[in-house]
Amino acid sequence: MNVINKTALRQLHYKIAPLMLFPLLLTVITGTLFQVAVVTGNADDFLWLLELHRGKFGRINLEMVYPFLNGFGLLMLGVTGVIMWLQTRPRN
Repeated sequence: MNVINKTALRQLHYKIAPLMLFPLLLTVITGTLFQVAVVTGNADDFLWLLELHRGKFGRINLEMVYPFLNGFGLLMLGVTGVIMWLQTRPRN
């Protein structure tokens, strides 16, 4: 019984992945670089990294929704990826 259409699932994953690449990379890179700044004692000079990390992009302030969008997108990629992986595994 094939409950989830493989083609539709792959298309969903294919569409979500490029949309999530930039925000996730931005979050990882800015968070890591800010942590390096904290460890080296230069956190005050790099507060702009923390603003980017939280979703504040100049006049565009997404701080209230950015973490949820990142989390939901990553969750969707994980779920669709695992389902595709389970569908391609040979069954004995």
